[in-house]
Amino acid sequence: MLPHQTAFLELALQHEVLKFGQFTLKSGRSSPYFFNLGKISSGAAMARLARAYAQALQLAGLEFDMLFGPAYKGIPLATAVAYALSEDGRDVPYAYNRKEAKDHGEGGTLVGAPVQGRVVIVDDVLTAGTALREAVAMIRAAGANPVAAVIALDRMEKGKGALSAVAEMEADTGVRVIPLVTVREILSYLRDQGAAGPEGVVEAIEAYQARYGVN
Repeated sequence: MLPHQTAFLELALQHEVLKFGQFTLKSGRSSPYFFNLGKISSGAAMARLARAYAQALQLAGLEFDMLFGPAYKGIPLATAVAYALSEDGRDVPYAYNRKEAKDHGEGGTLVGAPVQGRVVIVDDVLTAGTALREAVAMIRAAGANPVAAVIALDRMEKGKGALSAVAEMEADTGVRVIPLVTVREILSYLRDQGAAGPEGVVEAIEAYQARYGVN
């Protein structure tokens, strides 16, 4: 496991982003773990999170010109990741969208830097992929090229068919999806850190993946 992945999982457990128990997902599935990036709600925690995103993006070896944060959770993420990249010596512009178009002032739905060139979308988790697909459409409508989306977690579960939601998103849009971690890294971390989760959680997640997961 890479250092930024370990750092991210430490942060996720410390702030209860990653919780264990029985949770009903939007899909109706009963999951032994739940992931809520909204639990990151302080400056110091957001700085740590942004560094993990920035490192994942840098390690991906992508050529990109700017960041885009889909409303709402993607807005602070894109902002923080742009700041983290600047600390590493790269000043990257960013933009985001409003949920509703503004009919006064500058108007429109896009805010921030002009959306142009090669764009990386920064968001929390891909579930059905609706928000990311909308972001891809907005970026292309602006005349720019969405090259990738960086997300926190890939649950590696089947989507509508045999493919995962991430693989469906990539196939539908042609946009690469880069997760900070997948469920495989979660399991690896829990096995290495025996006390990180409640007893039996590794077995429960493995059973869940055997039923709903993809290879």
